[in-house]
Amino acid sequence: TKDSRAALVAAGGHVTADLYVETLRTCLPGAVCDVARPTDPDGGLPAGTGLGDYDGIAWTGSALNVYDREPAVTRQIDLAKAAFASGVPIFGSCWGVQVAVVAAGGDVALNPRGREFGIARKITLTEAGRSHPLYHGKEAVFDAVAVHKDEVTRLPAGATVLAGNAVSAIQAVEFTAGRSSFWGVQYHPEFDLPEIGSIARRYADALVAEGFFEDGAAVDRFADLTAALRKSPSRRDIAWLLGADADVLDERVRLAEIHNWIHRKVLPARS
Repeated sequence: TKDSRAALVAAGGHVTADLYVETLRTCLPGAVCDVARPTDPDGGLPAGTGLGDYDGIAWTGSALNVYDREPAVTRQIDLAKAAFASGVPIFGSCWGVQVAVVAAGGDVALNPRGREFGIARKITLTEAGRSHPLYHGKEAVFDAVAVHKDEVTRLPAGATVLAGNAVSAIQAVEFTAGRSSFWGVQYHPEFDLPEIGSIARRYADALVAEGFFEDGAAVDRFADLTAALRKSPSRRDIAWLLGADADVLDERVRLAEIHNWIHRKVLPARS
């Protein structure tokens, strides 16, 4: 929503759609991207365009909960259903997985194990995931930047789980709905550590209450460390304190899933 976007920017973060456009252009220089914000009543596609005019559709994260059937949510479910009918390949991160799963007939609920925040640990590819083109160039077990309270609890018909960990059994999934394919991950390959530092500031009170940080000062120290690591990537001491390795620090590794979707699903569909 507009208020949520403004609050994240005030905390030093990016509007999710803007960051996603930047990410897509990193993976495919020169990519032309339009943004739709179905949370807003006037947040549709540019005039004269339809979903079928695009080569790919990418869904960002969101602070919303898909089981709250408010207009800002139901408009996105409706858009996902229209996207499935378009025949265009679709990718989603976090909320993107959740809204796609619900639109295709699955379910999402609050995770009883609590929030996954910061770095999702030991995400493990399933047998299907190890041979799936989404994970070309990734290790069989890896870490990824993440922040979510909800999880997929029931998959759409024909869906395949590609990865999971101790917090969320479904960390990646693929399925076909309508005329479109969907690849998605519960974590955030588009987020670097400084972005999660800004999100920590945005949700400081909740994260302290949930036990991720002792107090607000600890949140600030964490966020400051992530920013310092961006300025000085060779700071081994900071990387060690944050428990971060190439899985999240090497952009090529971190963005592999989005890169693979573009180059193995979107571009081949054009030819």
